[in-house]
Amino acid sequence: MAGSRMKLELSKVVQGRCRLGQLKEIGRMGQHSLDIPGCLLYTHLGTVPHLTQDTLHTLSSLPTVTQVTLSNIAEHQEVLDEFKGGFKTFAGLHDTVLYCSLHDSAAHRPTGHTTNKTVSVWGSGGRIELTVAKFMALQRMVQPDWYQAMADGETWQTGTSRKRVRKSVDRSLAHLDECLLVHQKSQELDGVSVFGVVEGGDILEERLCSARETAKRPVAGFCLDGFQTGAMDQALRSQLIAAVTEELPEDKPRLLQGVGRPDEVLACVEAGVDLFEGFFPFQATERGCALCFRFDVTPDPESAVADEGRHAAGETQPNGDLNCDDQTHMTRFEMDLKDKRHQDDFRPLVEGCGCYCCRNHQRAYVHHLLVTNELLAGVLLMMHNTSHYHSFFRAVREALANDKMDLLRRRVLGTLTE
Repeated sequence: MAGSRMKLELSKVVQGRCRLGQLKEIGRMGQHSLDIPGCLLYTHLGTVPHLTQDTLHTLSSLPTVTQVTLSNIAEHQEVLDEFKGGFKTFAGLHDTVLYCSLHDSAAHRPTGHTTNKTVSVWGSGGRIELTVAKFMALQRMVQPDWYQAMADGETWQTGTSRKRVRKSVDRSLAHLDECLLVHQKSQELDGVSVFGVVEGGDILEERLCSARETAKRPVAGFCLDGFQTGAMDQALRSQLIAAVTEELPEDKPRLLQGVGRPDEVLACVEAGVDLFEGFFPFQATERGCALCFRFDVTPDPESAVADEGRHAAGETQPNGDLNCDDQTHMTRFEMDLKDKRHQDDFRPLVEGCGCYCCRNHQRAYVHHLLVTNELLAGVLLMMHNTSHYHSFFRAVREALANDKMDLLRRRVLGTLTE
């Protein structure tokens, strides 16, 4: 199986779809594991935006899998080729599993640049066209622990024709077969896992065809592509994901690309997704916002009293739009710390949060940093947002283990009364 030793052990399946368990023996030496449902660590070229490695590792419960993207790496091909030690060594990454995806879900990606033989990625210098040969040459240079196969994922826009969607499915399967053939002949990729990509746009029959055919290949897991925020409404997304996962083997993980909003994460977990990308904290940080949604399902009496006070003050009204499909707009799960109302607010970003920012600073201070364009603002917000988001995934696993997913959903959406 493309050099993979990855094993998925499920401890519980709720309502036939929600999966709780652990992905074991990941990494070339098989020494790491990852709890599911889980989230990957989002990076730019191996570095979490705004954070040094030392600052990052002051955070607890970080995921064991670090995500990098070819869209960022491809323009550095000559340097990596000369270095020859693999990207983990090049970037100073230690004791982590490296996953290499094709695109950065937090970055804008122009469409209309695929052919039967190529896909395009977009780096800081513009478009880079990749054939399977160039794609696999990059993987040999990166030397990840697992990677996403090359795929044609440009069918997520509303109104894409069935003919174009079918072409996407056929191309992606052809790319996968070529990737696997080269992979098996590459000594540098020995022990590396390959994830096949499920395409199909918003057409059920094409989704099922892609899932069935991809599942026939010797892949370690599956990337579910084309479901990103803005591509379709949540009801259709959940329906399609549930249908797709029915066609996939139970013993292999499913990674969903482009979905990070907490309410959408919960819906997709309930549809059968195991893994998510971790770009949402970065997006909130870039907006000057702090994640502030609640995910405790067994609140203590003091928090109930505090909530009543916040409701009375009108503080719990959402800042953003729950139904906003544009990933660049603020959501209701965050607070805008650039807003003037925070200039004399001396509370932590989130009451009870144990991150460095909330233990040492106030909303007013972060507001000051933001309005004066201080770099420290991004550092403190990214520390908080990363910690908050990964704690949310821990709460999802606990809710599944204790049969409290409905309570968690209501808490996250702000509809749970004390």
